[in-house]
Amino acid sequence: MHPQKFRAVLGCLAAVLAVACSKSEPAAQAPQAPAAAASSAAPRKNITIAVVTHGQASDTFWSVVKNGVNNAAQDTGVTVTYNAPQTFDMVAMSRLIDAEVAKKPDGLVVSIPDAEALSRSIQAAVAAGIPVMSINSGADVYKGLGVLLHVGQTEYEAGVGGGEKMAATGVKNVLCVNHEVGNASLDLRCKGFLDAVTKAGGTGRVLSVNAADPTDSQQKVSAALTGGVDGILTLGPLSSNAALAALKQGGSLGKVKLGTFDLTPDVLSGIQGGELEFAIDQQQYLQGYLPIVLLSQYKQFGVLPAGGVLPTGPGFVTRETASRVIELSKQGIR
Repeated sequence: MHPQKFRAVLGCLAAVLAVACSKSEPAAQAPQAPAAAASSAAPRKNITIAVVTHGQASDTFWSVVKNGVNNAAQDTGVTVTYNAPQTFDMVAMSRLIDAEVAKKPDGLVVSIPDAEALSRSIQAAVAAGIPVMSINSGADVYKGLGVLLHVGQTEYEAGVGGGEKMAATGVKNVLCVNHEVGNASLDLRCKGFLDAVTKAGGTGRVLSVNAADPTDSQQKVSAALTGGVDGILTLGPLSSNAALAALKQGGSLGKVKLGTFDLTPDVLSGIQGGELEFAIDQQQYLQGYLPIVLLSQYKQFGVLPAGGVLPTGPGFVTRETASRVIELSKQGIR
């Protein structure tokens, strides 16, 4: 589907959500001003929404999130900023949130990879009357922080799905390659994966790598393969590239099953060519797009979906389905 048509469909979805919400009880945090007054007093171009995540836009995953943010800003006519620390750094991320809160935006979108480290900053935004939505990570903690809703997937269940799919291929000894140990969402992915493999009669462990250093990641995977590993799940495309390189270098390609979270053209090409078994797709484009649309509607009309998690995944892309999403991935949408 062409990007403009895709965004049009999402726009229609947002409109449907807005109508549905307007017919239900207003959210507890809804503005008290009448809808007409709110609309006339806040033209869309004057609505500002700040996005702060733990992922850099230069990362292949987060670049798709940012594309969703930018396209939503264009489609709704609101003003949006996107910020992230230069590396996975919760202190720096907390400061970025504080800086945006000080500007008093009309809405704030955050990822929550470490609730303990970010809770003060997020709760300060809520206390200041700024509507906050979370994306990507934080499905298990957002309510306790006063966040309106979460857009993403439940990570433990996604990991379980990956473990079940991997176990179905017959593997018995697996690695979960974690490029950000301490990121609660990624830790949950590994836990779900290993729990599912263990339940199926296998065994496994977590292998910590540094995604910013592909050579180091490749070397660590290569060293781990000496332990009779027959299955690997990586938690992102950069790690899957390193793992694939290690398998090729060690002559283990085809002998060791490889799966990953998230999509890139390289991942999809690998699936299509039989080098990867599957990719777990959380549709991160929607994680960037939907909160901007929803917060703009909330600002204008006080309407909001009933609450909870708006699931964008998990879905599974396999060799049979890879060709359908390759072109959209090249365009930065899948």
